[in-house]
Parts: sequence; structure tokens; C-alpha cells
Amino acid sequence: MFRKITHKLQEFRRKEDGNVALEAALYLPLLLGVFAATYTLFDLFRQETVNTKAAYTVSDLISRETAALNDDYIDSIYTLGKLMARAGSDMSMRISVIRWDADDDRHYVDWSVERGDQMEIWTDANVTALNNKLPLMPDQERVIVVETWNDVEPAFRLEAIGVGKREIYNLVFTRPRFASQVAFEGSVVSDGSVHDDDDNAGT
Repeated sequence: MFRKITHKLQEFRRKEDGNVALEAALYLPLLLGVFAATYTLFDLFRQETVNTKAAYTVSDLISRETAALNDDYIDSIYTLGKLMARAGSDMSMRISVIRWDADDDRHYVDWSVERGDQMEIWTDANVTALNNKLPLMPDQERVIVVETWNDVEPAFRLEAIGVGKREIYNLVFTRPRFASQVAFEGSVVSDGSVHDDDDNAGT
């Protein structure tokens, strides 16, 4: 009896049936997790690139305008930006024309508009928050600043590795290409004085 039991145990030890299934049960969840994390991170990086391209496209289009913009134009450019980003995502956009005044050593806002729920317009009072994000500019130089903010829900929420809902913010700036500035038909928010150094040179 004892010999029979021993023989059965030795036979069981030598058998390798089911090893593949056991390994699959152990490694498959880990493998699926790696695949999910890889796909999710790739998708987030892709979405960040898409948002950046959308901001550059909008900025480039506005920089080529020579006529004054209006609310209909801003609405259409906002729609374009949303179409370039992920469909159904919560995207906000802010478009501003900002001027540097060397005498006052500060920026002024010619005009600023926003679409969406995440941003407020820039004014002369709060535009100083952009000082470190704007380029060095000559006196009375203007730049078109386009900002996008997009709340992106990842394909898989992987909170264990810090992959959850992501807020993607982009800021790009472009000089007006064919005019000294791009005007807007709406209200002007700037109260900064504009001076011409050439006119004042002889006085």
C-alpha cells in the first residue's frame, strides 16, 4: 500500500501536464496590464501632440488674417480646434493679442476672447502671469497667443501607476504675418497707452 502511494506521488511529480495553463494563469493578467498601460500612455502622448498641432494650426491661421476678426470667426476657429482634437473631449480655447511696452516694462492686452469653460480672458491686470511664457519682444511688438485646455479621459484608468484623467494645456504664440496687428471687432480690454517712439523723437 505504502509502495503504491509512493509510486503515485513519484508519477505525479514527473508529470508536466497543465504547466502551460498554470503559467498562463500567472502571467496573463500581468501581460494584459502591460498592454493596457502601453496603449494608454501612447494614446495620451498622441492626444497631447494632437492638441499642440491644433493650437499651432489656429495660431497660424489667425496670423495670416488682415481683416478684423469677429465672434463668428472665433466660433469657427474654436470648432476647428475641437475637430482636430479628440471628438467629444472637453476643450477650451483662449485667443489673445498681447503687446509689449518697453517704457512701462510690461505687457498689455489688445484683445482676448475665450471659448469653453476652463479659461477666463486675459486683461492688463492679470496678463503678468504670462511674463515667463512669452518671448522677448521689441517695443510695441505684438504676438498672437493661442491656448488650449483639454480634459482627456484615458482609454484605461490605471490609478495604480498614476494614469488617470489628464489635463492637457498648450500655449503657442505667433507674430502677425501680413499686418502689424490682428484686430478684433469686439470689445478691447486693454487700457495701456500706445506710443510711437519715432513721433516723439524730435520733441
